[in-house]
Order: sequence, then C-alpha cells, then structure tokens
Amino acid sequence: MVVTFTLIIIFAIIIGFFMFLYYFPIGMWIRTIAAGVPLSMISLIRMRLIGIQPSVIVTNLVRARKAGLALTVDQMQSHYLAGGNVEKVTLAMIAAQRAEIPLEWQRASAIDLAGRDVLEALVTSVNPKVIETPIFQGVAQNGIQLNVKARITVRTNLDRYVGGAGEPTIVARVGEGVVSAIGGAIDHKEVLEYPDRISKAVLAKGLDAGTAFEIVSIDIADVDVGKNIGAELQTAQAEADRRIAQAKAAERQYSAMAAEQEQKAETQAMRAKVVEAEAQIPEAIAAAFRAGNLGVMDYYKLNNIKSDTEMRGAISSGVTPPEAGGGQVQPPAAPKS
Repeated sequence: MVVTFTLIIIFAIIIGFFMFLYYFPIGMWIRTIAAGVPLSMISLIRMRLIGIQPSVIVTNLVRARKAGLALTVDQMQSHYLAGGNVEKVTLAMIAAQRAEIPLEWQRASAIDLAGRDVLEALVTSVNPKVIETPIFQGVAQNGIQLNVKARITVRTNLDRYVGGAGEPTIVARVGEGVVSAIGGAIDHKEVLEYPDRISKAVLAKGLDAGTAFEIVSIDIADVDVGKNIGAELQTAQAEADRRIAQAKAAERQYSAMAAEQEQKAETQAMRAKVVEAEAQIPEAIAAAFRAGNLGVMDYYKLNNIKSDTEMRGAISSGVTPPEAGGGQVQPPAAPKS
C-alpha cells in the first residue's frame, strides 16, 4: 500500500514538473535573454494561456530584431491569432529590407491573410517571373491564320497584390491583344517580318491595369503560319451557294413535273370526253335513220368525206394510204326483187 502511494506521488510530481515546464518555458525565456530580446516570463505564460506557441513568436522575433526590424510581440501575436503565417511574413519583411523595398507589416500580413504567398510575391517583385502563354490564333486581313506563342515577364505589384487579378487574367488580356494586333495587319507577312509590332501594340494597351502584376515585357517566342481561313470561308460560302442553287433548281424541277402531270391528267380527261362524244355519234346516226332525218345517200356522202379526210392526213404524214377503192365508199347493192 505504501509502495503504491509512493508511485502515485512520484507520477504526480513528474506530471506536475512537465506541466510547469509547459506553462513556464524557462528554456525559451533563457533563449530570449541570450539573443538580446528579453521577454518576461509572464508574457510567455500568457501566450500559452491564449493558445499561441511561444516558440513561433520567439523564433521570428529574434530573426526580426537581429535583422534590424522593429517588430513587436503584439503584432506577431495578432497575426498568429488571425490564422496567418508569422514565419513567412517575417521572412518577407527581412527580404524586403535587404532588397530596399518598402513593405510594412500591415500590408505583408494582409497579403498573407488574403491567402497569397507573401514571400513568393516579394521574390517575384525582386526577380521578375516569366509566364509561358498558350498558342494564340489570329487571322490577318488577307485571311491567313497565324499561331503565336509569347512569354510574358511580370513583376509583382505589392500595392495591388491584395484584390488584384492573377496570372490567368494577364494571359487572357495578352491573348486578346495578340489576336487584335494580328487582325490589324493587312498581310500576314508583315507580322512574320516584324513580330515586335505585336508586343509593342500589346504593351501600349496597359493590360496590367487592375492586376497584381506589372508587365515588364512581352516577347514573341514563336510565330507559325496556320490555315488559309479566308480561302476556307470562301470555299464554304461557295459550297453553301451551290447547295442553295441546287435546292432552288430541284424546287423548280419538281414544280414543272407536277405541272406536267396535272396537264397530262387534264389531257386524259379531255380525251375521255372526246371518246365519250365519239361514242355518241353512231347512236345519233341511228336515231337520225329511225327518225327519217338521214338517208342512205347522206350516209354515203358522210363516209366519203371521212375517207377523204383520213387519206389527206395519211399523205401529209408520209404514210401511203390504203388502195381500197380509192378511198371511196361503195354504195350498197340494190335489193333484189
């Protein structure tokens, strides 16, 4: 029982010792004194209580003071509690001082809290960055397509880095300027001969306005001749005109065929009426015979006229007429008594 109680006491003493070292970072306090940046033990304990790692604040405070920056503990604590990266902001401040670039803690912390890498922004401000663009396709006024690839050299503008547009906007604006410059050329050979005209025309438009970067230069890396867009458009237009003409011709053809069929139908109807009228002639003749209005001699003369008419029609058409009695109808024989 005594042994167990002793072990519990020893375990409690060990836990209490580590808790004491956690809330009373004596080693870190000694480090601040050795670095010439003394902090009170109360300040270190207060950092532990409000959820700040003292090692982060102490390390970056020592860096800043050794670099000659007059940064305060309150500034770093505020940025840490806001969710910022104290180490990157401190390194950016040191780099800005070495490069003689004016950068305040408030602006650097705002850039970091905006979700951007403040250290990378500062490095890009000192050493310009080259952006490789995709291939831009433009068409000159003579219809020739040109494929242009450019390199954009940009420098970070710290004044517009928060709230300014990023690299995609720069690339899109440069692409628009390149296409516009190519379209303004009368002949594509002008662009091939003087490609710097494109870069000068694009730079003159001030495409970096409202962006987080400042365009240093635009260099044309490659220019290739593409398709003859003008010829393709003319060919496509000619093909479309041909199809339209064919459609209109087919429409007229079908209309004429329909009219022809209607005329044939009308002709057949008229022929049917003629046949119907001709079929009534024998009945009319028979009725005339019965009524005594037509005699034998009258019928004889009628047949002779019909034969003469058929003979003349055959002669005019080049067909030899039949020699059946010279085309004359013989009168019927007299009846025997």
